[in-house]
Amino acid sequence: MHSRTITNTPVALTEPGFGAAVIGNLYRATPSEDAAAAVTAAWEAGIRYFDTAPHYGLGLSEVRLGAALRGRPRDEYVVSSKVGRLLVPHEAPRGVDTEGFAVPDHLRRRWDFSRDGVLRSIEDTLARTGLDRLDIVYLHDPDDHWRQASDEAMPTLAELRDQGVIGAIGAGMNQSAMLARFLRETAADVVMLAGRYTLLDQSALDDVLPAAREHGKSVVAVGVFNSGLLALDRPAQGMKYDYQDAPPDLVARAQDIAEICEAHGTTLPAAAIAFPYTHPSIINVTLGMRNPEQVERNVDLHRRRIPQGLWEDLRTHGLIRWDAPTENGHGRSS
Repeated sequence: MHSRTITNTPVALTEPGFGAAVIGNLYRATPSEDAAAAVTAAWEAGIRYFDTAPHYGLGLSEVRLGAALRGRPRDEYVVSSKVGRLLVPHEAPRGVDTEGFAVPDHLRRRWDFSRDGVLRSIEDTLARTGLDRLDIVYLHDPDDHWRQASDEAMPTLAELRDQGVIGAIGAGMNQSAMLARFLRETAADVVMLAGRYTLLDQSALDDVLPAAREHGKSVVAVGVFNSGLLALDRPAQGMKYDYQDAPPDLVARAQDIAEICEAHGTTLPAAAIAFPYTHPSIINVTLGMRNPEQVERNVDLHRRRIPQGLWEDLRTHGLIRWDAPTENGHGRSS
């Protein structure tokens, strides 16, 4: 599996990465056997980058990922987790988590981007995963916490990176504007960009991607299917876009893109995975994978070669922005 290094760090990420939110029971329960088998399938396919967070299943994702990686050579894989949400006892549990994960709510999330909060969060993550270290730590969704995240959390992570405790640091968000600020104004090495550089949304061209190029930093793309609308060969009404029912105009646009993909001998989901790599600052696409079948499908889609003419055709038809790069994406175009 091909790897790309986060600029100015020793950390190299395989293409693609394994997103472990779904094995934290995102939206529905995933049997522990399926979660473990998914990680094993990813390993056997050559994937060596695994991303998790305390938020995912109130720690369940971290527990399951750590268990599945136990016994594997530690220097052969990269794990990222996140800080900003501490897990604390829930004083009045209702029985089930209310933030999208099918888990009991005996814990709750508490926002904390303070120095002490960052250090405690990392310590808790190491305890849940059983790992001796984290290779990458991201600030997780600091949308409403810029000041504390930039003034306390990021300098704390920078100290740990400079001491060699962490390999790379950054932030992960669903918006791109603040990620651009992290790249421009803080010590961040890399950002995790969710859903803002896809076949349906190239808004990151206005901020975070120029910032990454200007400052020589790296971007990991996630949410490339925009919550599902780009995940099937033929989009249909009722599919999700950014966690909501997709509006009819976006469904129609996705259908138009799918038709052009088919005309070029490829599929919409294969193109959705390949498209972010056309930008030189994007070094990895991380995909959520719940079971071995999803791993097999995503790895197959990732490996498909995309005709170079597809990107030009989509641009000519006004289906991607005129300023979207259309060069070969890390060897997967022809």
